[in-house]
Amino acid sequence: MAALRQFNLLVLATFSLTLVACGSGGDGNSSVSSSSSSSSSSVSTTERIKLNQIGYLPAAQKVAIVPDVAATAFTLVNQAGEVVYNGNLPAAQTWAPAEESVKIADFSDFSTPGAYYITVEGVQNSDGFSISDTVYSDVHDAAIKAYYFNRSSSELQAQHAGDWARAAGHPDTNVLVHGSAVSAERPEGTSISSSKGWYDAGDYNKYIVNSGISTYTLLAAYEHFPAFYADREWNIPESGGDLPDLLDEVLWNLDWMETMQDPNDGGVYHKLTTLSFSGGVMPAAATAQRYVVAKGTSATLNFAAVMATASRVFKPIDSSKAAAYLAAAERAWDWAIANPEKAFTNPSDVKTGEYGDGELNDEFAWAAAELFISTQEASYLAEFQKRNAASGVPSWGYVSPLAYISLVQHAETMVGSDDYSSFQSSLVSTADELESLYRSSAYRVSMQVSNFGWGSNSDALNQAMMLVQAWRITGEQKYRDAALGLVDYALGKNPTDYSYVTGYGARPPMGIHHRQSHADSVDAPVPGFLSGGPNPGQQDGCNYTSNVPAKSFVDDWCSYASNEVTINWNAPLVYVLAAVQAM
Repeated sequence: MAALRQFNLLVLATFSLTLVACGSGGDGNSSVSSSSSSSSSSVSTTERIKLNQIGYLPAAQKVAIVPDVAATAFTLVNQAGEVVYNGNLPAAQTWAPAEESVKIADFSDFSTPGAYYITVEGVQNSDGFSISDTVYSDVHDAAIKAYYFNRSSSELQAQHAGDWARAAGHPDTNVLVHGSAVSAERPEGTSISSSKGWYDAGDYNKYIVNSGISTYTLLAAYEHFPAFYADREWNIPESGGDLPDLLDEVLWNLDWMETMQDPNDGGVYHKLTTLSFSGGVMPAAATAQRYVVAKGTSATLNFAAVMATASRVFKPIDSSKAAAYLAAAERAWDWAIANPEKAFTNPSDVKTGEYGDGELNDEFAWAAAELFISTQEASYLAEFQKRNAASGVPSWGYVSPLAYISLVQHAETMVGSDDYSSFQSSLVSTADELESLYRSSAYRVSMQVSNFGWGSNSDALNQAMMLVQAWRITGEQKYRDAALGLVDYALGKNPTDYSYVTGYGARPPMGIHHRQSHADSVDAPVPGFLSGGPNPGQQDGCNYTSNVPAKSFVDDWCSYASNEVTINWNAPLVYVLAAVQAM
């Protein structure tokens, strides 16, 4: 039955998008609320009840955010129009990132599965939502299937991609070595093959640094929740084969990453790119010459960490592949030790994404930790400890928290008890700070003003991933609650009233900055992508209606600063949705 449900995911996603498209500019209510809500599309977003537009798990916290109206109570109403729960609204509080005063409707102690909406006197009825043990199943599968839709060098056939079928783009069998990447064995203009991989974001380039954290996070999801993924399928070409779909998808990118290592010295090219971004066209129409650009320490260490991780994941599956991954990781490590400060900057003729990072201590710590776990060689542990890297919330430019995640998962029998306890404490300390912010927040999220910048939704989901680590270590539900608060935020409990995942919720983004979604003939964007989220930097010059940090969002192709999608933003969404269902 699980396999059948997954097979039908594409149909369900398409149906969900059809419902949205039939609304007024994507602003229509879901089927539950449309029959029961007294709302009008003219009501401003500040007058809405903000909640998770997908729904809630029965045995989990359930919170909605209500505007600061005079009402002191709320009701929960089922699909038949019957009041099933009454709750009190406490005094209003202000959430600084939104500059809003709001009240919290907490119905965590209601656990009966079903379809519901919330009413509050003086406010339009909420969107409909579900309470179910499988409420996040479809959105999880869509979030991971987004990687399939972003495959390079691959045709997307209708039997797997539905309306979003497209011709193959970028075979990448004739990629030239850029002048910044030359070596004696590979002079400028040398042609190499570097196919497969995922397009990084809304553009068609491929970057090792961002692939690193993305691929690791998906591998960590598999390592931490293997039973959840054992027979889980979402209709990709490899479905029904010997491997779980998650590993099949990861292999598509690992195959590409392997080609980015120079076989002559072990260094890794920073990116595969055109000299400038392509226009808003389909992949097959983006035909400019592509290059591998400059080897760098951050890319090489990201590669080493991911390959070391992949070696242990695939060891029980394919020992020869695992051995090749580990050998590649060790050669990359050796190159990085010999080139410890080769920070990447774009050559003057390359105008695409830089992913530049001059602080490399965290990359050394992460790669050393992964190599220690996979080899159990004490020299790698010593290198990790020498780096004295902190935990915190990960991002593509700050990866040392990933080292702690892996060490806690694997190293209990490899190190002394004091060392292992310190690894755990580092993760729990990060989570404690986040949980405290969650508990005191008027929106019941750990996000602060400082978290709103480029890819703020990624920051939210990476915070959630760190909260999950503390939940896994301690079993304390407060960490799960705080993680779910951020899931709620991403799926609608936020000041913009968007569910930030395309195709899911009453108001998902429709104008994401994603070339395929922009250039195809389908009104709805490719489903399952997490939009970047509010960004008061507004670097794209689009027509924003607010400068308030948590409201600085434009659902338009123009807004690459707030509405682009990337593989590293989807990865923690996949991980957290797996965790809350698997644990």
